[in-house]
Amino acid sequence: MSGQDPVTPTTPTTTTTTPTPTTPAVPERVGVLGGGRMGAGIAHAFLLAGSQVVVVERDEVAAAAAGERIRTSLLRSVERASTHRTIAALEGALETSTDAAVFADAGLVVEAVPEHRVLKAESLRRIEAVVARDAAIASNTSSISIDALGAALEHPERFLGLHFFNPVPASLLVEVVVGATTNQELVEDARGWVAALGKTAVVVADAPGFASSRLGVAIALEAIRMLEEGVATAADIDAAMELGYRHPTGPLRTTDLVGLDVRLGIAEELETTLGARFAPPQLLRDLVADGHLGRKTGRGFYEWSEGS
Repeated sequence: MSGQDPVTPTTPTTTTTTPTPTTPAVPERVGVLGGGRMGAGIAHAFLLAGSQVVVVERDEVAAAAAGERIRTSLLRSVERASTHRTIAALEGALETSTDAAVFADAGLVVEAVPEHRVLKAESLRRIEAVVARDAAIASNTSSISIDALGAALEHPERFLGLHFFNPVPASLLVEVVVGATTNQELVEDARGWVAALGKTAVVVADAPGFASSRLGVAIALEAIRMLEEGVATAADIDAAMELGYRHPTGPLRTTDLVGLDVRLGIAEELETTLGARFAPPQLLRDLVADGHLGRKTGRGFYEWSEGS
């Protein structure tokens, strides 16, 4: 035995690090093709989440109108303290243009043109012609098949549906619509973008009307038929759904908010794929033909005053 003290063996210790959850983030630069009510709302949402946003419209007049529409909405959010960002910072992150080439450095471009299949397909081809190879492309379609639209693209694997709801700033839902060839990693990225916008994503397979439009339009069309048949007034039909089924807004008032022309377009699209049960009532066709499109024109199933 030596005179040295014995050494007690020690067990090596290991340090485990719990992975830090990745905070959902939006793309640094986002493009929006179409600056109408929906396009402006989508731009608004990404601006509040921290993206630089460029909106492309068909001409200078439309581009200027889109910019003003978005700035008015942003100012409202600042006044309501819905964002910690200043109006100057938000406006500084917004750009409008008539040239799709500005999408070249966008990580995501959302198509938000009117709900017409040919127009959307042409718009998507226009986007794909200028974006980077790794950029994501999305359509805000509410009823048109993602696979049908994706057929217009050379690389449909980077394409999916991002169906926002009107009004976008206040809505809490985004449908992520997955096509047959959509890359699964893109789907997960989309979930993260939606979370970063402060909204909830529901992921649905490509099917006529997806989930929300198919259900929402079915209820709305039946409500319009009831009104057409004199079953009850618009206010009473809406109250039945609001009070009896806890819908926050009745189907006729919702149709006024969405736009009767938008509802008609979706119904016609669904009629071609799902049959006569989605045939638009004549009352809906007549109101649209007369230019009564809901809140945006001041009259639909209800009378609307400016600002209401």
